[in-house]
Amino acid sequence: MGRMRMEEQWWKGELAADIHQTLRMKELKLPVYKAHSPQIGMRRYFTDLLTVLSSRCNLCPTARHLAVYLLDLFMDHYDITVKQLHVISIACLLLASKFEEKEDRVPKLEQLNNLAYMCNVNVVLNKKDLLKMELLLLENFNWNLCLPTPAHYIDYYLFASVGEKDLHNGWPITSLTKVKAFMEKYAYYFLDFSVQDYAFLNFRPSLIAAACVCASRICMQISPSWTTQLQLLTCYSWEHLTQCIEMMLIYYENDVKEASKVKKQITLQQQVVGSVNHQTTTQVLFQQSSYHPLAQHSTALSQFQSPVQDLCSAYRDSLQAHRPSSLLSGSASTSLHSYSALQASLQPSVQTLPIQGPITMQVAIATEPRHCISMAYGSSYFSGHHTYTARCFDR
Repeated sequence: MGRMRMEEQWWKGELAADIHQTLRMKELKLPVYKAHSPQIGMRRYFTDLLTVLSSRCNLCPTARHLAVYLLDLFMDHYDITVKQLHVISIACLLLASKFEEKEDRVPKLEQLNNLAYMCNVNVVLNKKDLLKMELLLLENFNWNLCLPTPAHYIDYYLFASVGEKDLHNGWPITSLTKVKAFMEKYAYYFLDFSVQDYAFLNFRPSLIAAACVCASRICMQISPSWTTQLQLLTCYSWEHLTQCIEMMLIYYENDVKEASKVKKQITLQQQVVGSVNHQTTTQVLFQQSSYHPLAQHSTALSQFQSPVQDLCSAYRDSLQAHRPSSLLSGSASTSLHSYSALQASLQPSVQTLPIQGPITMQVAIATEPRHCISMAYGSSYFSGHHTYTARCFDR
């Protein structure tokens, strides 16, 4: 699935409908997520960690979403310590990248260790431990990583997200290319929100992807909000999507309000600083230029509401000053913007990496049935009869 995505845009090919139907059939067999993990309060922190690591490794969205989903399923059945969760999270990212990406794009061990250290993750991985953790995960998932996520559907639905007969603010659309570009930004914005809250796991992945498109049409004021063509393509009516869309729009509204609030605070601070500078300056040497870098695009941009990423850029850049530097030291962040603080903490360091010995795991199966399983990495469970699917660290 991943290799086909990298080599060609399957959603534009002749087999797109067949591939979509196959994905829809596979999602019916997905495990039921029960949110039984004792560490569920740490989920947002590890989701943000995987998001930053995958972004730094330039992995595709399907790899990132699959990594988070693998972690969700594993945490839902096991009681694991925080230190062990760090290793498992990175192993999930590695497996997802091997499944979704080309071999030369799979992160290397040294790269993962450097990124983990920059994120203040007090874990040093070695080849032997990581490969054994991969085997533990593969055994847990019965060697089946073909698990559809919303990211696997989004491009297929976006390809038909806007039609020639659609209206923007009641007027015909003059440029489908520009509208689709904005639509993609909005859809991926909602897609990122869906992975941050485990409540979205109550919906099927295909429904979440369809809701991302519908919520984007609503925010861009494109009518009708849901077309017959999209209903036939996704097999979801407006009634099916209502609950999921409502959750997304609540996130969107809160994010916009927070962005506007912080943006006003920054503007006020700039005005205060400017007024002080004006009072202390005896002579004005330069006048402020009236040139704006986006002026040449203002006509096109004014037709639509700007994506929330643009609206939020000002306050997200200032989060580092308001967030504690210990965000990644082991405690979860429950705010909507911990991901931004996580990115801000990625500053190279000249300190030497701490050296640790092999990690021994104590794993207890969650709630039903919670048997205690004690496994050391050197045990016979990981004997030599296993063959590794991709020895990316041997190169």
